Amino acid sequence: MDEFMQAALEEARRGRAQGGIPIGSVIVHQGRIIGRGHNRRVQQGSVILHGEMDAFENAGRQPAAVYREAVLYTTLSPCPMCSGAILLYGIPRVVIGENLSFMGEEALLRSRGVAVEVLQAPECIELMREFVAECPALWHEDIGED
Repeated sequence: MDEFMQAALEEARRGRAQGGIPIGSVIVHQGRIIGRGHNRRVQQGSVILHGEMDAFENAGRQPAAVYREAVLYTTLSPCPMCSGAILLYGIPRVVIGENLSFMGEEALLRSRGVAVEVLQAPECIELMREFVAECPALWHEDIGED
């Protein structure tokens, strides 16, 4: 696992330690993390602070050219909302820790020219399996299921 996915995983673990959902993300531009975040829906009482959205928020305003040269790393396949932000800001490449727990909008991203790489990283898979087993109601709330 490279240093950037490791940073995303650290964010996911930080979120879990705070009582939240263990999904983390980092945005990398020219080999440097410019934004990092983790799912903070529980901690902030937010409906939109998924890991990717938190990373965008923490990256702050950037010139469009920066996002068009960036790579987004996320521990879990991005949902429709996060995929929309990826497309809106023109992120050309997304690296996903795993998509076994949840299959997001990878096909949409690929259809719009985004390079999508799925690692199936054992650490990401195990973190989500443990969380879903321990907190199924919270998990289903996060992904919009009953």
